[in-house]
Order: sequence, then structure tokens, then C-alpha cells
Amino acid sequence: MFKMRLYIVIAAFFAVLHLDAQQSQDYLMYIEQYKDAAVEQMEKHGVPASITLAQGILESAAGKSMLAVKANNHFGIKTGGTWNGPYVCKDDDEKQEKFRKYGSVQESYEDHSVFLKKPRYASLFKLEKTDYRGWANGLKMAGYATNPQYANKLINLIETYELWRYDSKDGRTSHHLAQHEEKPRHHVRSHQPKPRQEVKHVVRVAEPSSNVMKRCNGVYYVVAGEGDTYASISEKWKVSEKHLRRYNDVDESYRLTKGDVVFLQKKKMSASETSKSDFHKVLAGESLYSISQKYGIQLKALYKKNQLKRNYMIKVGDFLKIR
Repeated sequence: MFKMRLYIVIAAFFAVLHLDAQQSQDYLMYIEQYKDAAVEQMEKHGVPASITLAQGILESAAGKSMLAVKANNHFGIKTGGTWNGPYVCKDDDEKQEKFRKYGSVQESYEDHSVFLKKPRYASLFKLEKTDYRGWANGLKMAGYATNPQYANKLINLIETYELWRYDSKDGRTSHHLAQHEEKPRHHVRSHQPKPRQEVKHVVRVAEPSSNVMKRCNGVYYVVAGEGDTYASISEKWKVSEKHLRRYNDVDESYRLTKGDVVFLQKKKMSASETSKSDFHKVLAGESLYSISQKYGIQLKALYKKNQLKRNYMIKVGDFLKIR
């Protein structure tokens, strides 16, 4: 009986880890998909983009809720007395309450901004657009949601995923440049523990910080800072350590060093279409592993594309197919 209970507890623990990892991926995808719409609404109506995104994630379960899927309703807005459009019914505070149905997600975003122009939210527009904490607490106080932790949930999302960057032009510019950096700027170190395969070099990035997400080949990554571990990055970004190691082609023995690139999602099977060439010329100090991290390509895909055996040692001047 004890063993059975222990098994159930362990199974539940790993199930929670898996759900957290999946949830984080869903959030990242939602942000990428709707960040421009949130900024557009901020510029048009004055609602901070961070607040719009955080509410959208929370209210729509990152676009996966019944209301989002069936009604394009990303903000849980009910019909109220003035709505003459279509609606769907769903149990909420009461049985089978009516929620607005939109023709598109864009309509939902627009209606959300207009909805917040109601008198009870008027005081929020006296706040700075960058005061996301004030907006979050103001929404709760004005009765947008009944959950007593609503403001804290919004703030946590904004700070965890750095949504505040979208509230100012400077933040959006720096975030845009970081996200669209095609390959991590790096240097290599010639000694390290062995990951899943023979590896002699690791991608290192200047000015490391695991607090800032960037993108390479459409895949989100962070850069390990001083003292970072796979466990600490796992906790920070809500992606299981097991998945992180798998995404980065390393086993349990590998320990992070300041400057390591750590992908938060599965790498691609091929380099980005925006890469200058279909091939990479091997430079001094590079390895198959460092090249796979440089381009955001799965290591096994790099082997397969080039029909290489696992014990193959690349040489300076070799040309490797990357897409």
C-alpha cells in the first residue's frame, strides 16, 4: 500500500512538472502571436500592452479556453446589457452565463480596450502606461475579476515573461533586436564535461543574463549567468530540468557555466530560412555541438543532414549542411 501511494505521489509530481513545462510553452507562443495586437491597442486606446497580454493569457488560458476557441473571447467579457451580438453560454459565477462571441481575436482585443473605457475603470487611465502594478491592482479593485489573487497573477505573468517591455518604445526596440538576433554571439571554450555525445566546445555569449529571453531560429533561449544551473533556470522559466537538458542535448552530468546558451524549447530540425547560406564552414574551436547551439538546430538533425557517424570529428574548413 505504501509503495502504491509513493508511486502515485511521484507520478503526480512528474505530471505537474510536465504541465508546468507545457504551460510555459503555451504562454510564450501566445505572447509571440498577440504582442503586436496588444501594442496596437495601447497606442490606440491607452491600455498598457503588458496588461492586455497578461489578461489575455490568464482569461483565455493562453488561447486554449473554451471561450477563446469557440467565441474568440480572450478576456472573459460577458454580454452585459448593451451587447446585441452573438454569444455563447458557459458556467461561471452562475450557471450558463452569456459571454460575447467575436468574429476574430482582433475584435476581442478591440472590445477589451473599449470595455475598459467604462466609468468604473476611468481612474486607471490617469496612471502611467508603464505602471503595470497600478493597473493590475486597479483592475482588481474595480471588479474586473472576483479572484482575490487576480492582481498578483497579472503582475507575476508580466514580470516572469517581461511583458513590461512592450509598454515603452525603448523596451520594444531592445526586445525586438534581442528576439531577432539570428545566432547567439559567442566564443568557445575547449574543455567541458561530456554531454550526450563527444563534445569539446560550448557556445558562450557575452553579457549573460538568464532573465532575458531571446530567439534563435524561432526558438526561445536564455544565457546562463553567474551561478545559474539547469535547476534554477527550470524554476525561473517553468520548464522542467529534464526537458531543458533534452532541448540542449546534454545529460545529467553537464553543469552550466556563465555564458552558456540554454534553449527553453525544442530546437529546430533545420536552420532558419534567413540564414545566409545552406552550409556552415567550420572554424577553429567549433564542434558539432557548438554549431547546433549556434543555429538552434537539434544535434541529431545536424548528424543526419550530413550523414555523419557519432564518432566523427569535424575539421576546420569542413562544410556542414545546416538546412
